[in-house]
Amino acid sequence: MAKKTIEDINVTGKKVLVRVDFNVPLTEDGQVSDDKRIVAALPTIRYLLDHNAKVILCSHLGRPKGKPDPKFSLAPVGARLSELLPDTKIWFAEDTIGESAKAAIDDMKEGEIVLLENVRFYKEETDNDPEFAKALASLADIYVSDAFGTVHRAHASTAGVAAYLPAVAGFLIGKELGVMGKALENPERPFVAILGGAKVADKIGVITNLLNKCDSLIIGGGMAYTFLKAQGYEIGDSLLDAESIDLAKSLMQQAKDKGVNLLLPVDNVVADRFDAEADHKVVKSTDIPAGWQGMDIGPETVKLFAQTIIGAKTVIWNGPMGVFEFPAFAEGTKQIAAACAECEGTTIIGGGDSASAVKKLGFASKMTHISTGGGASLEFLEGKVLPGVAVLNDK
Repeated sequence: MAKKTIEDINVTGKKVLVRVDFNVPLTEDGQVSDDKRIVAALPTIRYLLDHNAKVILCSHLGRPKGKPDPKFSLAPVGARLSELLPDTKIWFAEDTIGESAKAAIDDMKEGEIVLLENVRFYKEETDNDPEFAKALASLADIYVSDAFGTVHRAHASTAGVAAYLPAVAGFLIGKELGVMGKALENPERPFVAILGGAKVADKIGVITNLLNKCDSLIIGGGMAYTFLKAQGYEIGDSLLDAESIDLAKSLMQQAKDKGVNLLLPVDNVVADRFDAEADHKVVKSTDIPAGWQGMDIGPETVKLFAQTIIGAKTVIWNGPMGVFEFPAFAEGTKQIAAACAECEGTTIIGGGDSASAVKKLGFASKMTHISTGGGASLEFLEGKVLPGVAVLNDK
């Protein structure tokens, strides 16, 4: 069911509470060191300002354990926001639902912003306490959800408030639901899913859901070795999710039964220890020597995977192909990112490590969509209902 967005309602003159994701890294002296998440929220904020709304922003930052802690204050975020929106008056409230917040909101005019203090300074936020949600909702006329990184959590500011106000999606969430939703519900084919990362157990739900939807499923990263082991190969000291061997067997059988092309590495870069400077060599998947461990996919695997990716009409990728933090073992992830960049279809990078890798390797601008929420995009790929999305009004 499509959800309403800010474009489906009248916001002029209204007090609009926007849940943004301003959980940004700060330097030792309390400056914002990376403002990507603030910048990502600007289209929604600017739309509301342009339509003469009174914009009330709320977010969490870090894990302040349910009580005020100056080192997790959103004040530095307010300062950075003022630099990004120099022509807009921005009020900073020293609390979230207290006197400071109410006074600022009473004094604000249309086309101005009030930034509330860290919503996690109240333990009622993460408890999704209805009284707290009601107090937060009482500050506004409309609720806008635009923090995709938090919609898989049922907190007061991500789900609870929607019980008391008309609730719609901002542009960030609208795009996530639009692009990822279409890919999962009605993909252009061939549809290729690429999964990496360490543990099979973490991705069971995703693999099971995608096996019902995709034409090819590519498995790389640490979890590939559990599948190789399930095929009866020796994997040396490679990462093994021993409890998932039978599961891997059953997933391979399911793929076969559904006619899904399941691709595993045919060669690997192995190292004699887990170290950036370790000795390494390329071996076939059937010949991983004892005492060595798989650290990346090998060149033949890159060719095999890339061929499938480049010909796809829809690609979803979640999880790196190897230990990309070590330059010697980043090549596989880099080549898969390059193949996605070359693919002319829709390419979606599902948050987390794969998003970091694509950005770090310089391919971000070549992708159709990079999800802003690691955990949320994983649950979305699993077909789970995200609490912060479920509460939004249907079109």
